Amino acid sequence: MNIEALISKAAQDAVKALYDMDATEKMVQLQKTRSEFEGNLTLVVFPFVKVAKKSPEQTAQEIGEYLQQHCAAVEKFNVVKGFLNLSVGDGAWLQLLEAINQDDHFGTKQATEDSPLVMIEYSSPNTNKPLHLGHVRNNLLGWSLAKIMEANGNKVVKTNIVNDRGIHICKSMLAWLKWGNGETPESSGKKGDHLIGDYYVAFDKHYRDEIKELVAQGMDEEKAKQEAPLIKEAHEMLVKWEQNDPEVRALWEKMNSWVYAGFDETYKKMGVSFDKIYYESQTYLKGKAKVEEGLAKGLFERHEDNSVWADLTNEGLDQKLLLRSDGTSVYMTQDIGTAEMRFQDFPIDKMIYVVGNEQNYHFQVLSILLDRLGFKWGKELVHFSYGMVELPNGKMKSREGTVVDADDLMALMVEDALKTSMELGKFDDMSEEERNEIARIVGMGALKYFILKVDARKNMLFNPEESIDFNGNTGPFIQYTYARICSILRKFRSEKLEVRGERLPQSSENDLQQDISLTSHHSPLTTKEIELVQKMNEFGAAVEQAGKDYSPSGIANYCYELTKVFNQFYHDYSILNEPDEQKKAVRLVLAKNVAKIIKSGMGLLGIEVPERM
Repeated sequence: MNIEALISKAAQDAVKALYDMDATEKMVQLQKTRSEFEGNLTLVVFPFVKVAKKSPEQTAQEIGEYLQQHCAAVEKFNVVKGFLNLSVGDGAWLQLLEAINQDDHFGTKQATEDSPLVMIEYSSPNTNKPLHLGHVRNNLLGWSLAKIMEANGNKVVKTNIVNDRGIHICKSMLAWLKWGNGETPESSGKKGDHLIGDYYVAFDKHYRDEIKELVAQGMDEEKAKQEAPLIKEAHEMLVKWEQNDPEVRALWEKMNSWVYAGFDETYKKMGVSFDKIYYESQTYLKGKAKVEEGLAKGLFERHEDNSVWADLTNEGLDQKLLLRSDGTSVYMTQDIGTAEMRFQDFPIDKMIYVVGNEQNYHFQVLSILLDRLGFKWGKELVHFSYGMVELPNGKMKSREGTVVDADDLMALMVEDALKTSMELGKFDDMSEEERNEIARIVGMGALKYFILKVDARKNMLFNPEESIDFNGNTGPFIQYTYARICSILRKFRSEKLEVRGERLPQSSENDLQQDISLTSHHSPLTTKEIELVQKMNEFGAAVEQAGKDYSPSGIANYCYELTKVFNQFYHDYSILNEPDEQKKAVRLVLAKNVAKIIKSGMGLLGIEVPERM
């Protein structure tokens, strides 16, 4: 039972009965009553004043009297200017709490056979380097977005497109051939993606030395960049790759397999995965074929030098290159090929690309081209554009080896969580195994929450120290509240079993919650208890809004707000030491449902919550 929906419907009935006006749902504006006024919900009456032909105060008074008589949820009301403040009765709040209590999937919707299929692409790594902090933001946003779209009743397919071909791949291959001495992940003890990344950095170092040397001999710098022997060799290797040279292809497959094993390890630690992975080495030829098809239909044009272009001037954009004069493809061609393959594999209704904001123009163009080529979701494709992540000491550059490596960052976060928890004495009664597992959950929760609580469109500064704080708007603060509630529920059950002479078994918080239910009689609810039910009830609206806005930060901020409201309540009222059994029952139900919603909300961010901390 939704109190807002109940009052909204009653308000529409009131306006019809009093003023013979058919008010739409949109006209009924209900909002939370401001803290300085008495009431729980406020109805704005200005939209009805004209038809009522009365002052705002009189209109509010009449609607208030109608609601008090005809709507069971409204206990009393007061009027402040054109605002009607409504106080909801305890019975309605308890009914709402019971409805939340009974619903295991409260606030989320389940997909059906007819649900739309949403495909979300994220990660998109290059196979010449390990994943870094920028990729961490991308992966966490993509995974969370998939969870949020599922919670809104969509079917979701999570995909990744791996950039496994091109000149940058050849650079690390060539460097390994020249300076690798047959080094492998096994012989070096390095993860495969790190090993290859080191050779990408090595190529750049030697390449710069060659440019310097040529410039010192009097060559112009731009020309030196093209004439340096290393870059020429890398281009020759790319041509051989394109021509399916067996040696180059065998080396490419071997080195890529090392990288994929490394990626898999990183993804596992990060807690993300994919339903389908595409590879640009397989999609670029499809893209070329699709462009040729568009050319034959007159959708594109061939220039004198044999290059193929799309004229987008009618859309207020410029001309876009699709195939170079030598017939080789560009990124846009590959994206068209990938779209073609995906469309053959899945009946996509909506396509969301999680890609940084430096690619805004690219996706504007891709949307137009896919629409021209007949993809039904082309026009509506969503580019989930996010800002860059920076560290307190500045930007990252892969070629120079100054990136913040994803594996190092995750290890640091877990280490910091362990250290901070030990200092605060939170791990004193735990085994080493339990400490390490909780440190992993807390460290990863801190990292994920810190990144996801920020509006994705904004650039952000990531500060590891700030993220592991057990107070304030952080992951550990929310996780700690969840663990505290689990501890209360365990203690309650333990006491209950002791009274019955039974032993407390090892159990999860789900088992602990079975013993707690509302009684039919109750004492009056306190303001803090009502505020807590009201905040819990907003979870469904927060999930829905996050789905409409593609906004994990909306869920993060909701979880923080709910946690704050619970902690204020817990600070003011005892749960287990409450002598009134009915009050205690209500508070236990409040606590266990706050825990349920925190677990569900944090789950939408890909964050685990520990039962002890």
